[in-house]
Amino acid sequence: MPKAVVLLSGGLDSATVLAIARSERFEPYALSFDYGQRHKHELASAARVAQALSVAAHRTVRFDLRAFGGSALTADIEVPKGRSVESMGAAHIPVTYVPARNTIFLSFALAWAEVLGTSDVFIGVNALDYSGYPDCRPEYIHAFERMANLATRAGVEGAQRLQIHAPLIQLTKAQIIRRGVELGVDYSLTSSCYDPANDGRPCGTCDSCQLRARGFAEAGLEDPLLLL
Repeated sequence: MPKAVVLLSGGLDSATVLAIARSERFEPYALSFDYGQRHKHELASAARVAQALSVAAHRTVRFDLRAFGGSALTADIEVPKGRSVESMGAAHIPVTYVPARNTIFLSFALAWAEVLGTSDVFIGVNALDYSGYPDCRPEYIHAFERMANLATRAGVEGAQRLQIHAPLIQLTKAQIIRRGVELGVDYSLTSSCYDPANDGRPCGTCDSCQLRARGFAEAGLEDPLLLL
């Protein structure tokens, strides 16, 4: 089985991508980040998902983007609540956007992939049911992939041709959920909320909670996280 680095946040999308990587006969190496985000429930979820899906290894890299702030997830900025789903993905990028986050994450993934000798990195970005983040678009993924193949010794020497797999990028949230259910993903292990309660319960009104709720409704399924 070829190895693959899989970015694993602990959310619904990344759990689905991990299951997809396994279904495509990759040996997954899960990579999570403790980057100073406003809560750590997603990291606990990432650990549960990694164990449930039997990854070859799970690493959590720690750094602190609170040094820069600029986001409701890394600074003392209120998380938007109650926005309509229709307004998400519009021209205005919300304050939950973390500056350069996916570029930083993919750079770490690139480094680990080069050490592992693998050419495959999986990421759960989505350009349909999302909050309008610029680093979730297909053109961004393609640009990073081109850059990555210029920036590594393995790429320059021809030992590696990095491919960034973004299997969810053109799927709706409902389609993502259906795919995950087909692959046996236990969504009760995941955490999607930007601003959960101290015990991890989702707020139900942030962008991520609303997109998740609509996805389960359109898929005709109940969110198991809400049944706990």
